[in-house]
Amino acid sequence: MAEDWSPEEVAATVADYFEMLDRELRGEDYNKREHNRRLQAVLNNRSAGAIEFKHANISAVLIECGFPYIAGYKPRGNYQELLRTEVMNRLDGAAALATAAAAIVDAAAPTVQTEQPLLDVFVDPPLRDPTEGFYERRRTVPVVPRHVDYLAMEARNASLGAAGELFVLGVEHRRLWEAGCRPLAERIDHVSRTQGDGLGYDIRSYDVDGHERLIEVKTTAFGIMTPFYATPREVAVSEEQSGYHLYRVFKFRESPKIFALQGSLKTSVRLEPSQFKAFVA
Repeated sequence: MAEDWSPEEVAATVADYFEMLDRELRGEDYNKREHNRRLQAVLNNRSAGAIEFKHANISAVLIECGFPYIAGYKPRGNYQELLRTEVMNRLDGAAALATAAAAIVDAAAPTVQTEQPLLDVFVDPPLRDPTEGFYERRRTVPVVPRHVDYLAMEARNASLGAAGELFVLGVEHRRLWEAGCRPLAERIDHVSRTQGDGLGYDIRSYDVDGHERLIEVKTTAFGIMTPFYATPREVAVSEEQSGYHLYRVFKFRESPKIFALQGSLKTSVRLEPSQFKAFVA
């Protein structure tokens, strides 16, 4: 059985992760392998794999704190409470890192078009633990009141949302056009613009057989595991409409990719309540 990580090891690993994250948010290059080798030299005989796993644990804590994570270290739970405490304490003093995150989530988004083959744009959704992720299951989420939720801030960035929808419109037009379904491509409707944003989806597209594909678009500049926010209306429509698809656009400002979730959000993702409507009488 592996020995628990000491406070000194945890502190060194978190410091190293934050250094890489700072460079990533600023668009600067860095070498993950070199960082790993440097850590191996100061830790207690920890392997490269063990360090990567700990970095993935840090990503999980950051997401719970509403903070961007390093896309190359997909979040993994079951971490030490010591690690969570160290991450949160370091966030308290990371003013420069917070400034870099705020600059990204608040920035106006450019209109993006891709010349990539569609097979490179669409990727498989992340694999989900079959024991988790169902609507009925509730997981206790640590309360983190002292930090800004940058992921929620990004979700409110109207410029980013609109740019993501325009990107998906272009992708859908290409998908149908390349499939030889040009009349269907010309019928695509950006319904959030033409009919308002209360339908529970943003785009009415089509499958190649002519069936409607109702697409809700959620866009982030960050990695594939970044959580998104769904409204009660969107969740309801995902259950009611057989052609419902949620397109998660990620790494938007870098090299946009999409994974699609079809059908009810209550079964395709883990939904956690983020707020309640309260009546006083």
